[in-house]
Amino acid sequence: MPQVLIATRESRLALWQAEHVRGLLQDGLGWQVGLLGMTTQGDQILDRALSKVGGKGLFVKELETALAEGRAQLAVHSLKDVPMTLPEGFVLAAVLPREDPRDAWVSNRFASLADLPESASVGTSSLRRAAQLLQQRPDLNILPLRGNLDTRLRKLDEGAMDAIVLAAAGLVRLGLAGRIRSHFSVAQMLPAAGQGALAIEVRADAGGLLEPLARFNHPPTWLACQAERAVSRSLGGSCSMPLAAHGQWHGDSLLLEATLGDAQSLSRPLLRARLSSRPADDAAATALGQALAAQLQAQGAQAYLAGAAG
Repeated sequence: MPQVLIATRESRLALWQAEHVRGLLQDGLGWQVGLLGMTTQGDQILDRALSKVGGKGLFVKELETALAEGRAQLAVHSLKDVPMTLPEGFVLAAVLPREDPRDAWVSNRFASLADLPESASVGTSSLRRAAQLLQQRPDLNILPLRGNLDTRLRKLDEGAMDAIVLAAAGLVRLGLAGRIRSHFSVAQMLPAAGQGALAIEVRADAGGLLEPLARFNHPPTWLACQAERAVSRSLGGSCSMPLAAHGQWHGDSLLLEATLGDAQSLSRPLLRARLSSRPADDAAATALGQALAAQLQAQGAQAYLAGAAG
């Protein structure tokens, strides 16, 4: 009976995710599983935007170090926080079935974005969300909002802003779905690549873990996320650019959509593209994402990306 440790951040949501995977491994494989709680740089640096201090990789770097040093055997992440290109020596062993990928509108006074008064304040530190909000309401005052889920909700409750936008999946997982006043449709607010999906990361040389963990992989979610992440990877994606990519299955056809904004001018019109195919494997899903990224490039994405690089 293998004994393994899961490296995890110590936020309430991250611990829920790790506990969820621990339950799957104990029930499905009979493994003895413990948790190695860690505080990452992304959790510690709350006074600056992630795009200014190293990106979402700050949420996973310490966990990967624990894997590299053998202090843990696997790490559990929100896939949207995982860099589009993994460091050498690491692989994703499985992506679990996706929770609701949509963004959620959370407010104590206003039922939806349309109900906000002129120049109201909305909290989010996501350039992707900010750009899409401003397309619909150019009058909004977008305020930075960092911290774990409970911290963000507390700032709202203390009156620091009129509303906030969060991933619906995190609220659902923590039993906080009641805080959701409304959901943004995918047409209103295209999700981030991998949003709503959980990933299990291991060392590439962890041969004894790869096969059993593969049982928990959900092929439709895996392929959709492969395509989404390929869009971002092709464009040099990071949290410093307002980029969204999301795939939805319709039978055996995957409809992949993407939007790209200008990081230096969030009110600038978004570039939009969509493409569908029937990807049966990783190569085909990746090719779909690359083709969609090429469509954005043809629309002038390079000018938008230059702002993110700057």
